Amino acid sequence: MKQLIISSIILLSTLIAVGQPQKKYAMAIHGGAGVMDKKNMSPEMENEYIKVLNRALHIGDSVLACGGTCLDAIEETIVILEDSPLFNAGKGAVFTHDGIVELDASVMEGQTLKAGAIAGVRDIKNPIRVARTVMEKSEHVLLTGTGASQFAKEQGFEPVENSYFHTEKRLKSLQELLKKERESDTNDKHGTVGCVALDTYGNIAAGTSTGGMTNKKYGRVGDSPIIGAGTYANNQTGAFSCTGHGEYYIRLGFSRDISAMMEYQKQDIREACRLEMEKLTRMGGTGGVIGIDKNGNIAMEFNTSGMFRGYIKSDGEKEVAIFK
Repeated sequence: MKQLIISSIILLSTLIAVGQPQKKYAMAIHGGAGVMDKKNMSPEMENEYIKVLNRALHIGDSVLACGGTCLDAIEETIVILEDSPLFNAGKGAVFTHDGIVELDASVMEGQTLKAGAIAGVRDIKNPIRVARTVMEKSEHVLLTGTGASQFAKEQGFEPVENSYFHTEKRLKSLQELLKKERESDTNDKHGTVGCVALDTYGNIAAGTSTGGMTNKKYGRVGDSPIIGAGTYANNQTGAFSCTGHGEYYIRLGFSRDISAMMEYQKQDIREACRLEMEKLTRMGGTGGVIGIDKNGNIAMEFNTSGMFRGYIKSDGEKEVAIFK
């Protein structure tokens, strides 16, 4: 009888332990990669970027520390970046050739491989929220343009005027590019924001949001809302969010390719991200990627002179950086 009681206690303790979340969590963010010169960035502007990146990390860390899911952390973190005029997403998004703002976003969680994305929307304040809603409340993965806006309204999201996204800095960038017949401004091209997170339940997810490319035409859509290109997550490998020249990321199936290297070649996350960036460089593409695996290991790779980035872990380890 005594042995039966002991066995029952052990079994009960095991069941309780299984039902409890693990304490370990981590997350990483990016605010775009591009040609950045520290000498041309004032200390005041650098501090502004650092301030917003720190705030975004703080919000995500608070969500994860309180037992929130990786999706919760990603959504709330990216909203901070979307609401800042400093980044090419949401409020700070760049202008198309026609002088309007079009937004893309996607989210994916690694436990079930569910994903949601929107592209080419003009009246959604925080695209990352709608992308998650597409994943959770529709039968689809990707909605575009007016259809995405209609879905958002049906789900209770209040539309905003396109002028909400207009900023003087982005308008000036468009005007300069129009004069130069689309000579590139890499800072504006690579201003996408993103987040990857591991929660206390052992699940990982990724999210990405962008205003696309300055002076883009013909309804162009980049890699950010394309699952497997700009965003991907799988609990068995890792979660990834990309920033850069989207056409190259789409052609490579960039983020899914990293996951495949981890799954089939048993590469660790840093090595897989590094090797994929080498492929991108050989093709002539520029940009960066952040990634996180199921153990909380973080990768931040880019082939430009800088990438707005940061990470934080449950043990207090933290970093925020811009330049190499």
